[in-house]
Amino acid sequence: MSGPVPIVDVGGLMSEDVNTRRAAARHLGHACETIGFLVLVNHGVEERVRSEMRQTALAFFDQPDAEKRLYVSQNGGYRGYTPLATEALAKTLDLETAADLFEAFTMGRPNVPDDAYHAVHADDFFAPNIWPDSVTGMKEAWIAYYDAVTALAGRLMRGFALDLDLDEDFFDDKIDKPISNLRAINYPAQVKPPKANQIRCGEHTDYGSLTLVYPDDAPGGLQVLDKSGKWADVPYVPGSFVMNIGDLLAEWTNDKWVSTLHRVVNPPRETAATAQRLSIAFFHQPNYDAMIECLPSCVGANSPAKYEPVMSGEHLHRKVTAQAAA
Repeated sequence: MSGPVPIVDVGGLMSEDVNTRRAAARHLGHACETIGFLVLVNHGVEERVRSEMRQTALAFFDQPDAEKRLYVSQNGGYRGYTPLATEALAKTLDLETAADLFEAFTMGRPNVPDDAYHAVHADDFFAPNIWPDSVTGMKEAWIAYYDAVTALAGRLMRGFALDLDLDEDFFDDKIDKPISNLRAINYPAQVKPPKANQIRCGEHTDYGSLTLVYPDDAPGGLQVLDKSGKWADVPYVPGSFVMNIGDLLAEWTNDKWVSTLHRVVNPPRETAATAQRLSIAFFHQPNYDAMIECLPSCVGANSPAKYEPVMSGEHLHRKVTAQAAA
């Protein structure tokens, strides 16, 4: 294929044969080292689960603005509805830019375990979810999807361990109480031209271990910054997921793997008035109290650890705080 983002078949990760799993893991690892982005096929998430998630998300965003605003979080937690043009992700890079042209709805883990880790900054990551009464089946569809992509993320993390010369179960006890978020992101059709330097989602990196995006093929899509410094389109493959590495995993690997800048661009003006786009993003984040320190296979005499150990939740809190202050 042309372009820097490879298409990777990850069906081998579900094999009972360890050599088959290792072969699939090597394809993953190569992409994580070179670009940090890949398109996953044969991933094991059922079409019905993906379809019901998408349908309920669209039904929510199709409601009047006043109805959607009933589900804005009142306690500052990362839950519920985010109105259009209230975030500007490029500001996390100290770039002056207009607000991003998206609205969103976010959920966290469906159930908080009794032994969930809590700290001074932890409350927002364990906040209860907000469920609209106005969309039939939304809660059930979102929980089913959350569970399915959490399982996929677990398979990917096991594959990562194999490729990083770790025990296959190395990450298991670090992701068994994850604080991952699921976010449906709606990029409305642009009837009016955007402001100068205003796009659907400004350039940024993600914060956690990995992100799984279920995209659509509407105009105005995801781009990554390649090694030459040029923006490249991420290919659309029906039924696939786009996966990218986040800052936490890049630091965990001592920068052996890369967390790459990406953005979502505007559609061409000739199609903008009808070019609504929906992306469903799952931001995988290890347990709040998982200790993140450079992996033993990623440090050595010629590659000393670049990062001090930090708890997963504290790492995320710092990133989110920096974003809020930008």
